[in-house]
Amino acid sequence: MRTFEQLYGRPAEGEWAAPGRVNLIGEHTDYNLGFVLPIALPQTVRAQAARRADGRLRLWSAQSDGPVVDLPVAELAPGSAPGWTGYPAGVVWVLREAGHPVGGADLRLDSDVPGGAGLSSSAALECAVAAAYNDLYGLGLSAPELAVLAQRAENAFVGVPCGIMDQMASMCCRPGAALFLDSRDLTMRQVPVDLAGAGLALLVLDTRVKHDLGDGAYAALRAGCERAAALLGLPALRSLRPSGLADALGRLPAELVPLVRHVVTENARVEDAVARLDAGDLAALGPILTAGHASLRDDYQVSCPETDLAVEAALAAGAHGARMTGGGFGGSVIALVDAAAAGRVAAEVTAAFRAAGYAEPRTLTAVPAEGARRLG
Repeated sequence: MRTFEQLYGRPAEGEWAAPGRVNLIGEHTDYNLGFVLPIALPQTVRAQAARRADGRLRLWSAQSDGPVVDLPVAELAPGSAPGWTGYPAGVVWVLREAGHPVGGADLRLDSDVPGGAGLSSSAALECAVAAAYNDLYGLGLSAPELAVLAQRAENAFVGVPCGIMDQMASMCCRPGAALFLDSRDLTMRQVPVDLAGAGLALLVLDTRVKHDLGDGAYAALRAGCERAAALLGLPALRSLRPSGLADALGRLPAELVPLVRHVVTENARVEDAVARLDAGDLAALGPILTAGHASLRDDYQVSCPETDLAVEAALAAGAHGARMTGGGFGGSVIALVDAAAAGRVAAEVTAAFRAAGYAEPRTLTAVPAEGARRLG
């Protein structure tokens, strides 16, 4: 692998890292201004960076076979940066749009966050670049402020109408804790998650079914939720509490009923999960995870045969609970298991995939990790 100096001819001014994430519960509630409960992963995107005085943004990724990509910062606009380069270029564009005095940079990027696995590799890339630019140009922006700008880069520059959860998790999570985030006002609380102390492990089962949230299906779900909120006279579905769900569903077209039911019940599951964590009853998260998957599968309809099989096989192998994580249409499943049984559960899921003729899943262990930070 070529060094920063080999690529750019001068030393980096620093290196920054931002993690991927898994969501314990709260999928597809953040763009409805609801509650979410993610943890950061040990896997990160890392950015070595140095300022440039000539207004050029030069990008190189260890995961790409292509040459250094050279872009004029002053000409950045939605659609001007192809493929993966749209994520870092979008961050630079949105910083300038927000009035921050930023210019060019050399960025060497590397990642061990699996792409397309529902683990927020795009948000990790955005946040690593945002953290680097914040330090390189002395912007003095807080972690939540950087997360909001990174989300806007994905929304307005890349064109994916994601909520705020991924970027907030990547910027603000802390080791040993889940981030209980209110997506409406961005208030947050670090909730301790001592998996090892409880004799548990959280497996991440990457089905290797790639998902692309820019293909329109994700946007259609968000549009359906926004239409339902408008028909109910609400600013967002977050405002609908479980006690009013039955009445609300009776006032909606049939095609919107399952979307609303998922969002409202998922918000309640987040609150339930936080209460269980606060009580130190981590094993009780299991049924909450499984109920969340059933809702994502049956009401939101964002699962697929591979993620359903991973959940079913993990539960059959003795997992306390399991569910898909990420935007859906593929990606990964998380399974809460006894630590001593983690290897066996992973092996039985792999065997089930082999029997079904699916590609062998990749297995990671999720340990609540640190959010974006400078490495040196």
